[in-house]
Amino acid sequence: MDVIISNASTQPIYEQIYTQIKAQILSGALKEGELLPSIRSLAKDLRISVITTKRAYDELEKDGYIYTVAAKGCYVAERNEQLVREEYLKQVETHMQAAVEAAAVCGITGEALRELLLTLLDTIEGGV
Repeated sequence: MDVIISNASTQPIYEQIYTQIKAQILSGALKEGELLPSIRSLAKDLRISVITTKRAYDELEKDGYIYTVAAKGCYVAERNEQLVREEYLKQVETHMQAAVEAAAVCGITGEALRELLLTLLDTIEGGV
């Protein structure tokens, strides 16, 4: 498991850990049932507080990406396809919102934006 902390980031460290582990779970790089590094071990490797690492793990567990077995550790939870789909849907919505805002700044009409989206969809092999 690779986690890289950026001190230059405006994102809090626990969120950086959360985001990176979640991305690895969603991409399949971390498999269902895989044991994650212990909170203390990860904190030591990243040279950060155990409290910060625990907060990231707590958030991952709260959101259903990992689960904890007492005295054994934290494991990647069963892949919930509905959860994965919802996460990607949120990403699509975020990108579409940014596109709508950029279009408004440039004076692109809603109709022109729809046409652009349809053109982009047509370029994807087999469409969506």
